[in-house]
Amino acid sequence: MFLKHLSLVNYKNFDSKIMEFDPVINCLVGDNGVGKTNILDAIYHLAFGKSYFNPVSTQNIKHGTDFFVIEGEFEKEEREEKIICSFKRGMKKVIKRNGKAYEKFSEHIGFLPLVIISPSDRDLIIEGSDTRRKFMDGVISQSDKQYLQGLIKYNKVLVQRNSLLKYFVANTTFDPDTLSIYNDQLHTLGTEIHSKRLAFIAAFLPIFQEQYAHISEKDEQILLSYESQLKDKDLIALLEGAIDKDRALQYTSVGIHKDDLHFTIAGHPIKKFGSQGQQKSFLIALKLAQFHFIKKQAKTTPILLLDDIFDKLDEHRVSQIVSLVDNDSFGQLFISDTHAERTENVVKSIRQSYKIFNL
Repeated sequence: MFLKHLSLVNYKNFDSKIMEFDPVINCLVGDNGVGKTNILDAIYHLAFGKSYFNPVSTQNIKHGTDFFVIEGEFEKEEREEKIICSFKRGMKKVIKRNGKAYEKFSEHIGFLPLVIISPSDRDLIIEGSDTRRKFMDGVISQSDKQYLQGLIKYNKVLVQRNSLLKYFVANTTFDPDTLSIYNDQLHTLGTEIHSKRLAFIAAFLPIFQEQYAHISEKDEQILLSYESQLKDKDLIALLEGAIDKDRALQYTSVGIHKDDLHFTIAGHPIKKFGSQGQQKSFLIALKLAQFHFIKKQAKTTPILLLDDIFDKLDEHRVSQIVSLVDNDSFGQLFISDTHAERTENVVKSIRQSYKIFNL
């Protein structure tokens, strides 16, 4: 699968932009602020229906205008696929595939497998559990639509249960029978999500460790572990045990929405004890493992976006990653960088076609 053509209207800093891409390697070079990352984000937008860097749609419209349109022509399994993502102030965002609008955005997730590696990925280490859960859910959802639908349903029931807890306090009342209905639904949905997350980690961990060894070129003990309250108790027992606390807090304090991923090196949290280089290698390995996992599950080679990759790794490591396109592990690759000569030196060493776009 690869992106042939990209058209932007009023997207971020672009009033109008049309680009024709190489099926293998595409390099976006230019000074900071010219829009390299915005082009990568537009490609991401076509795959996920939202920006990777700013999910607030109105903030992706070019200043002084009222709408944006992103259009992409892909070739997938020898078929042309035209995707259009558009948004106008005061209206709902629209995603169309070959002229037909999706009723639910979730139906589009996974159709265009894509992985982005960006400096902002550091949030996975420094931010809270919500960021790491979203990463895990995003990887699983690209190849498992049932998982995504279950997650959407779980979050809806969670909102309803939290509203009920607030209602109890506001009206000085309590109805355990109604609450138990939500408990049963959360238990059924949450147990299935927990089971799939466990299976994901079991499959993902060896791929991740292999990628880290390749990137770091060191024999370091790194681990990614899944932490869940459901490890020792089922969700019904957890919900019933926390009812007094939940009534006081007015929200649901237990469940799979509290799960987390722990990142360690030599048995210690990488956030506190990992060097800058180790953290960079950890994140790159995490994203490359995501790429290989999705490729295996979806049976389609994802598009790989490398945003400002030289900020993360030295030229030798970048060469290592880019050289992987030589053995057909990768499909289409997009690289953004501030130094045209540095980027061209890396891609020239590979026996593959490439295009360089000076912005």
